[in-house]
Amino acid sequence: MQDAWQAYSELLAYEDRIHLACTVLNDPGDERQRTEMRERNIHILATLDALEERRGDIDEESPLVQELARIDNKLNVLMDIVTRLLVPDSTLPARVDIRMNAVGAVLPSGVVPAKGERILLRLHVDALRALPLEFAAQRQAGPAGDSAFLVFEPMGDALREAFERFVFRHHRRKVAEARQSLT
Repeated sequence: MQDAWQAYSELLAYEDRIHLACTVLNDPGDERQRTEMRERNIHILATLDALEERRGDIDEESPLVQELARIDNKLNVLMDIVTRLLVPDSTLPARVDIRMNAVGAVLPSGVVPAKGERILLRLHVDALRALPLEFAAQRQAGPAGDSAFLVFEPMGDALREAFERFVFRHHRRKVAEARQSLT
């Protein structure tokens, strides 16, 4: 158990306040269900990656690039409208502070069901909140206080890499925002 906490502590983490829900996962599920959940998460992370992708090596003075940027902005607004229609704020779970990486997540213990149970953690990322990331996890010993430590069940290499890229991009964006606020 302590090995999971040590591994978690050594990795870069996503820290934010997002819509999330934890439910008890009574059904152990079969390998097909776990594979489907992994593939769904990979697809969602790839979609988030595409939505956040930026091209830094293109001449921004070009009229074509300016037109593409204008179209991109319109598509982003359209995606936001569709997402809000599909999942209104009133149907989303509450926003909760979370710190997570490919090993697991730390969140307020009041959100997590009883100790020793398998848990399904659903994360509604703002950019694509209609499609939550879902991770099966188990509560383990971690930080003291009002926090719970959830260790994710094995993800597989492809999902782990996609999730680590997601965490890294989020961390890089937060660092850039902090730097901008200082200037």
